[in-house]
Amino acid sequence: MNLEQSAIDLLRAQPAPKGLNFIDNEAVPAADGETMPVISPIDGSQLTTLAASAAVDMDRAVAAARRSFEAGVWSGMAPGERKKVMLKWADLIERHALEIAVLGSRDNGTDIRMALKGEPQSAAATIRFYAEAIDKRNGEITPTRKDVLSLIHKEPVGVVGVIIPWNFPLMIGAWKMAPALAAGNSVVVKPSEEAALSTLRVIELAAEAGMPPGVLNAVNGRGAVVGEALGLHMEVDVLAFTGSGGVGRRLLEYSARSNMKRVYLELGGKSPNLVFADAPDLAQAAKETAASIFRNNGQVCVAASRLAVEGSVYDDFMGLVRAEAQAMKIGDPLSLTNSTGALANAAQLAKTKSAVARALEQGAQLFQGGEQLNSASGGFYHQPTILTGVTADMDVVQQEVFGPVLAARAFDTEEEAIAIANETVYGLSSVVWTRDLSRAHRVAAKLKAGVVQVNCYSGADITAPLGGVRQSGNGSDRSLHAFEKYENCKATWIQL
Repeated sequence: MNLEQSAIDLLRAQPAPKGLNFIDNEAVPAADGETMPVISPIDGSQLTTLAASAAVDMDRAVAAARRSFEAGVWSGMAPGERKKVMLKWADLIERHALEIAVLGSRDNGTDIRMALKGEPQSAAATIRFYAEAIDKRNGEITPTRKDVLSLIHKEPVGVVGVIIPWNFPLMIGAWKMAPALAAGNSVVVKPSEEAALSTLRVIELAAEAGMPPGVLNAVNGRGAVVGEALGLHMEVDVLAFTGSGGVGRRLLEYSARSNMKRVYLELGGKSPNLVFADAPDLAQAAKETAASIFRNNGQVCVAASRLAVEGSVYDDFMGLVRAEAQAMKIGDPLSLTNSTGALANAAQLAKTKSAVARALEQGAQLFQGGEQLNSASGGFYHQPTILTGVTADMDVVQQEVFGPVLAARAFDTEEEAIAIANETVYGLSSVVWTRDLSRAHRVAAKLKAGVVQVNCYSGADITAPLGGVRQSGNGSDRSLHAFEKYENCKATWIQL
């Protein structure tokens, strides 16, 4: 799609819709009528309002999901028919892609180019991938003696709760909603209160595509209220979440306190980026290093926020990365003259500023950036920031900032690089730059991460799983393996 500023501006000028709940294919306010303001990170103004729901609203949505599941209006629908609905849903999202992307940018500050590709277009592709898989997945017959027939059926679990983050709500939301729905489940979504509007629009389009009432529902509100109600609900069978480790721990507790529902978590990361002197192209590595932490202001789960460079090329490489950072244009995410937009909210801006100040207190050196930008606009902007001379004990190395802050240092040996990569409690993603194939395999085998990217950043697509180890979570989004979270295996043993 060729972007034109005039089309973007026309959509920006439209009043943002109110963020209502969506239950039984109807947009409804919170039961008590309560709302909360939606603040645009572009200029700090109020964009619209969002339903501030309570537990009673979540009860209503879960009841609708359970009712639809037990009635079989979706779970019992022929696989080919479910496929048709989901493909139509994907088509509708693509048809409204620019509208959805502009709305999302107004809500969470992602620059419009990234928002268009990474949100509605990505979500549509994900939905299409899982839709196409619906009628191509078979059960199994196990090897037994001749007087027995042993079958394995894959059945939907029932009601799936999905809690979506604010950084890429459609991309990440589709990673969860699409396989859960393709497997035949009914779903209740809790969008982030920081970025719900585009998610609600996409869920409305599912109903337009023919999704039966009660199959896909959304309840807005504060995590401490409706997120807790979803986590504790006795009628939710599986919970899928992307977000912070602290919330992830609470969701595990809610499972233990309720019906021991399965909980799948994609949590924080402090992903390492290891650059060896024999990288195939240092200039390209520097370009992708800058993109890996500064695009979308570092608000990316797999952001490569820790950089380690072999000493013999350290100074040259750091100069290349700084040049890439300085070339970025930070500002209004809906202006095509800018390359990066705003941080999603005031809290993230404050967290970024605090992380930089703390790192300097602990002895890091400021190599690039470090300051808030465009404060007069009222929006939430920050310079791409590079800190050097960091050590393992610094907060900026151990704690996720989720902002445009890169912590860099040098290493001398392969063993040292691996030790640096594995020095945190996280294990989500990692990057390795080397032309030595043997080294690439050795290092990849020793990295404690769910994803290893060699000579690229963010190159994997929907066919490859994304999942963390250690305190970065469990289970996998993306790929056909995602079905495993939303299905039960039933063994049927028949004596003939």
